[in-house]
Amino acid sequence: MTTKIGIIGDGHVGCTVAHELIISGLVDDLVMIDVNEGKVNADAIDFEDAMANLPYHTNIIVNDYDALKDADIVISTLGKISLETKGDRFQELEYNKKQLSPITESIKNSGFNGILIVISNPVDAITSLYQQLTGLPKEHVLGTGTLLDTARMKKVVAKKFNVDPRSVSGFALGEHGDTQFTAWSTVKVFEQPLTELAKNESWQPSDLEDEIKFGGQNVFMGKHYTNYGVSAAAVRIVRAVLTDSRTELPVSSYQEKYGTYMSYPAIVGRKGIVHKINLQLTPAEEKLLEKSAAAIKEKSQA
Repeated sequence: MTTKIGIIGDGHVGCTVAHELIISGLVDDLVMIDVNEGKVNADAIDFEDAMANLPYHTNIIVNDYDALKDADIVISTLGKISLETKGDRFQELEYNKKQLSPITESIKNSGFNGILIVISNPVDAITSLYQQLTGLPKEHVLGTGTLLDTARMKKVVAKKFNVDPRSVSGFALGEHGDTQFTAWSTVKVFEQPLTELAKNESWQPSDLEDEIKFGGQNVFMGKHYTNYGVSAAAVRIVRAVLTDSRTELPVSSYQEKYGTYMSYPAIVGRKGIVHKINLQLTPAEEKLLEKSAAAIKEKSQA
């Protein structure tokens, strides 16, 4: 059984996702789509040049929406990062909205009926628009959301205790943007709540918020885009879908309670969102989640 994945957008993130998929052996047929034909064709040739020195082979198809018909997954990385002059992801909203109509129409016309993973910013709003315009089930359309922000949180906490980030558990929730927050009540290290461990430290969990929240801006200021962290997050979702691993991930999915897409832990498998999680948050965290949902809806309507 072959695996086919489509990537719409061949910018910094799109080609990084493509590279990771190819070298990991996760994809047999890769459909790369971008309006910049010179760039996408050049990347396709470059990847083909690498095949003889790689452990896996991938067939690459360029700018053919019809090829998405039997794709398992389509990943949207379209965007214009140069618009984010102040690190505000909503600065890309109007530009990306204009791109969606012809793209989603082409996706529908192809007959694609797989899982759609959205990286494009502002990811919660764009994920919602993709679902509405394609008509795919809400469970089949999800965004990378705060999976990257959660990874940043784990990195920051792990450095405080000199452990591997994978030894830290917990979640960043809400908007992938200004109103995101770390639900500190969910964070554990050494299987102990961070809120308890911090009582013996000279710092409080809240002291780490800025480093977590603005970590992406530090990367952006250095090279004017981000790609590795979010690409790793996207490929982790891809792996969960393809292997039907049913992994708990804080992805952007439709939250009925709040009437919007935003990040909250869910079980991800072959059919996308296969189960919703119910966290026992503190009253203060619940208020932050409500605030984040309201902000996403307000900004999306602007």
